[in-house]
Amino acid sequence: MIPHHEDLAAILKHLLVEPEQGLTSAEAKRRLAEYGENKLQERKTKTIVQRFFEQFSDVMILILIAAAVVSFVIACYEREGFYEPILILLIVVLNAIMGVIQESKAEKALEALKSLSAPHARVIRDGMQTIIEASQLVPGDIILVEAGDFIPADARLITSASLKTEESALTGESVSSEKDAAAAVAKDAPLGDRHNMIYSGCVVSYGRASAVTTATGMNTEMGKIANLLAGEKEGQTPLQEKLATLGKYLGMGALSICGVIFVIGLIAGMQIMEIFMISVSLAVAAIPEGLPAIVTIVLAIGVQRMVKRNAIIRKLPAVETLGSASVICSDKTGTLTQNRMTLTRAFVANESIFEDIVEDNSPAIKNLLRYAALCCDGKVVFENGNEQHIGDPTETAIVFAAHKNGMHKEELEERYPRLAEIPFDSERKLMTTVNRIDGKNIVIVKGAFDVLVQRCVTGDVQSGREYADKMSRQALRVLAVGYKEISEVPSEPVPELLENGLTFMGLVGMIDPPRPEAREAVSLCRQAGIKPVMITGDHILTASAIAKELGILRDGDDAVTGSELASISDTEFDKRVRNISVYARVSPADKIRIVRAWQRQEEIVAMTGDGVNDAPALKAADIGCAMGITGTDVAKGAADMTLTDDNFATIVEAVREGRGIFDNIRKVVGYLLGTNIGEVLTVFLAMLFWKATPLLAVHLLWINLVTDGLPAIALGMEQVEGDVMTRRPKPKNEGIFAGGLGLQVVLQGVMFAVLTLIGFIIGWENTGSITAARTMAFSVLALTQLVQAFNMRSVHSLLRIGAFSNKTLCLAAGTSLVLIGIILFIPPITSVFSLTQLTAGMYFSAVLLAFVPLPVMECAKKFGLIRQRY
Repeated sequence: MIPHHEDLAAILKHLLVEPEQGLTSAEAKRRLAEYGENKLQERKTKTIVQRFFEQFSDVMILILIAAAVVSFVIACYEREGFYEPILILLIVVLNAIMGVIQESKAEKALEALKSLSAPHARVIRDGMQTIIEASQLVPGDIILVEAGDFIPADARLITSASLKTEESALTGESVSSEKDAAAAVAKDAPLGDRHNMIYSGCVVSYGRASAVTTATGMNTEMGKIANLLAGEKEGQTPLQEKLATLGKYLGMGALSICGVIFVIGLIAGMQIMEIFMISVSLAVAAIPEGLPAIVTIVLAIGVQRMVKRNAIIRKLPAVETLGSASVICSDKTGTLTQNRMTLTRAFVANESIFEDIVEDNSPAIKNLLRYAALCCDGKVVFENGNEQHIGDPTETAIVFAAHKNGMHKEELEERYPRLAEIPFDSERKLMTTVNRIDGKNIVIVKGAFDVLVQRCVTGDVQSGREYADKMSRQALRVLAVGYKEISEVPSEPVPELLENGLTFMGLVGMIDPPRPEAREAVSLCRQAGIKPVMITGDHILTASAIAKELGILRDGDDAVTGSELASISDTEFDKRVRNISVYARVSPADKIRIVRAWQRQEEIVAMTGDGVNDAPALKAADIGCAMGITGTDVAKGAADMTLTDDNFATIVEAVREGRGIFDNIRKVVGYLLGTNIGEVLTVFLAMLFWKATPLLAVHLLWINLVTDGLPAIALGMEQVEGDVMTRRPKPKNEGIFAGGLGLQVVLQGVMFAVLTLIGFIIGWENTGSITAARTMAFSVLALTQLVQAFNMRSVHSLLRIGAFSNKTLCLAAGTSLVLIGIILFIPPITSVFSLTQLTAGMYFSAVLLAFVPLPVMECAKKFGLIRQRY
């Protein structure tokens, strides 16, 4: 069968399907088993072995392996035990295994996120419209598509209305392809000329259609060139790149210090092998082995938190950018409001009737509702007592109002059949249908009042304008309805022909109430130094009324229309943009201009969008937020983040989480690098003054990867601090060490070094044994890090936030303490680590030294030496 060439009836017969009924659920299940899921084959995933060996490509890990080799050579030369090189390699291998486990978890999390944002398809099954996952489509399914949809499978058109699709992914042609269900196509027609077909992976840019699925999965045209759709390889985020660069610099710095140590050792007459051992220790001390993996874990945890709060992050850098957001430009309908339009009032022009919508309105109002409902694609379905609105909320409000008055949509369509139509688009702001009413061809046009009245030649337009303003002042969304009679239905309906010479019939007014949580979210925005901006296609009076109620439009703020915006130059716009809080009657192109105006002010802009034409604005914004419920697949594909509940409060919550994630990463980085600086200074100063190292490579590795690793991950899971939304937004390009963190890390490193060296001296002077001195130094440094993990939780006092309120950190610190105890108190393991047993007094001294950072950090917080950046 050649779908584009065969007669439609023959195709339907071949696929054993009726367009009105679709497949039965049982038949669809059978075909799914026969043809498989409607998915393209994914790239072969890496094996566990490949992932394991990839862990050894990091510069820091390579330096550690080199250190193990040097240690092994020294052990061979001096004919001593091989415990140290074996332990170094064992810890490196353990780190690699943890990396593989984390990668696997991340991959599973990514798959879970993909399933949350999986594409869907509207189909007819068992005679009813329903929405299913696109992967469940089978040949023979009847699908329905409209502007903004990704086409889920190859299909032959059954009906079409002004349909255009963007097929550049298949044909390379950037111009939209016009489609026609009635087109006859030659057998050998190239892909771009098959005007009666729509293809998987392409986008509906205009109009709507129904079609029968002819191919799914790898049998589609896109499947045949599936290599074009190979998944993007996720790069590192800017933060990860900075940390990777930092790691390289630390590695190079370690090698430089090793060179200095080597020279000092030679001048002092030390044995070369001893100098090598100290150099190995220094190299290990300088490298934050666990930092890259732990930061990745913190980011992953943050993304998972956001999913629970209805925000799916599509691009990882958005997590970092969110913390910097300073302007949120939000759609009104469904985002700031409930997206549950309710028709409350109607006006009939020629009879000057103005009524609230009830269950039995006057005949004139009923006739207006009848015409308005006929010019709607939305449906209201009642199943098991539940009311389901399918389609545009504005349209379903009209359909439901007609239903309340005893006029059911299906019965209206059957009695007054639709003969032609021109779908709504955001440029015209109108929708038109031609219906057969009482033996006449009636053109019905509905849309924005100020647009429609320009097309009217009769009717009481002046009264209409007065009532439109009256309803708008009451925050009602107003739609106008016009009509005219034509003798013949055009074969190709166009706006110029049908949308002129109309009679103004009347108005319908509806309201979409503000979300209860939106006002609080707006208030939180202002508290956090974020400017909330409303953007809507509604009338300016409606938009301003809602914006005032929510607190977006305040005294001194401006509200402008799209036409006003068009008359303003960029220079003038730049001067006024900070004072404009409401944009009404704007087009998608205006959104881009608004984004760029704010960006010229050096602000970080989040922009919401749901339509096909919103995609450029979502890409232009620093953070594009697509709507998960009403958003088109194209908008979701262009966005950085998808809101699964279409809620403004979710954007604000995501900003809060973004700030919290960045704070936690700063805490982790400060904690781990403070340890590394302390270790380097400890080894370096001991070498200068005593020509000995207080810590061996294996001790440092254990502290860096095991003792510090668990508390660091727990720090990354710290709850977002309560005052995070009282700060100003973080500048976009601010470094992670800004706000004094770099100096704080160095000073903390100095404190750790001093405490460790004091412990080393106490051990040496009390026992005269280098092994006991090293045991003391190890004990002090390891225990100090556990105490410091709690200090790093907040810039506020532990007494204020609750010392043990982070249960995960308590568990991590407890686990690390047990591991330290095993090394210190189980003799066979103690000797493997080249340590020894100490007296109770010395252990007590080590504990006292370990707790010194607690009062030091509390005093620093008390006197403002450690404080919030803003």
